[in-house]
Amino acid sequence: MKTLPSLLAAIAVGLLSLPAGAAPDSPTLTKIKEAGTITLGHRESSIPFSYYDDRQQVVGYSQDFMNEIVRTIKGELGLPNLQVKLLPVTSSNRIPLMQNGTIDLECGSTTNTVERQRQVGFSNHLFLYGIRLMVRKDAGIGELEDLKGKNVVTTAGTTAERLLRQMNEERKLGFNLISAKDHGEAFLTLETGRAAAFVMDEPLLHGEKAKAKKADDWAVVGRPLQSENYACMLPKGDEAFKRLVDGTIARLMTSGEAEKIYHKWFMSPLPPKGINLAYPLSDELRALYKRPHDRL
Repeated sequence: MKTLPSLLAAIAVGLLSLPAGAAPDSPTLTKIKEAGTITLGHRESSIPFSYYDDRQQVVGYSQDFMNEIVRTIKGELGLPNLQVKLLPVTSSNRIPLMQNGTIDLECGSTTNTVERQRQVGFSNHLFLYGIRLMVRKDAGIGELEDLKGKNVVTTAGTTAERLLRQMNEERKLGFNLISAKDHGEAFLTLETGRAAAFVMDEPLLHGEKAKAKKADDWAVVGRPLQSENYACMLPKGDEAFKRLVDGTIARLMTSGEAEKIYHKWFMSPLPPKGINLAYPLSDELRALYKRPHDRL
C-alpha cells in the first residue's frame, strides 16, 4: 500500500503529464476545444454594458469582462487562435439560447435570480444596481404611485417586467404596462409620449438618457423598487467552467482593473455620442470589487 506522501507524488506526476492545452473536466470547455470556436451572446443596445458602437463593434462594461474571460479560455485550452463568434441576444431569447447550446457564454445585462438558476448557471456578480423610473423632468412624477392610470413601459423578459406586474396587482396601481422588445424601443415609447415612465435597471436608464436627442429633458427618479445584480450567464451545472469564469472576474476586481473598466464606461465620454454618464462607483459595488461573490 502506498504511503500518503508517495500517493500525493504520484498524483502530482500524473497532473504534470497532462498535455498542454488539455480541457479541464468541463463540457463547455471540451465543446469549445473540439469546435475551435466559442459563441458569445451579447446585447445590441444595453448601454453601457453591451451594445453596438458607431462602427457596429460590440463594446461595453460587461463586454470588457467577457473579452478577458475569452483570453483566459484561450490560454487554458492552448488555443491562441480560437475563433470567436458574436451572437446578439434579447431579454426574451437569451436563456433559451443558453439552454440549447447555441451560445457558450453571455455577459451583458442579465440578472442572476433564483428562478433563472433553475434554467442556467451564473458567474460572480459583475454589477449591483436598483430598478428605478425615467420620466420627463416636467412630468411631476417622482414615485411608482404617481403612475396610477398611466402607461408604463419596460423591456420584455426582464426582472423589471415581472416586478411591475406584481406591484401593479398587489398595490392596485392600475397602470397599463407596455412590454418593448429591447431597451431602445422602450425608451422610444417614452420619448414619443406613448408612456409616462420607463421602468428599468438604473444604469440602463442612464444609458438610454445618454443617447437621447435631448438628454436634459429626462430624469431618473424614485426610490429603488428592488436591488439586483448583473452576472455572466453560463451553461447550467458546469462547475469547472464557472470556476474559470469566476476566477477571471475575481482577478479583474481584486487587482484594480475592474475600477479602470468602470471609469471607462461610467465616468468617461461614451461612444458613439461622447456623452459622459457621470455615474459614480457605489459603495456596494466597491465592496463587491474587494470580495467578489455570487450571493443573492
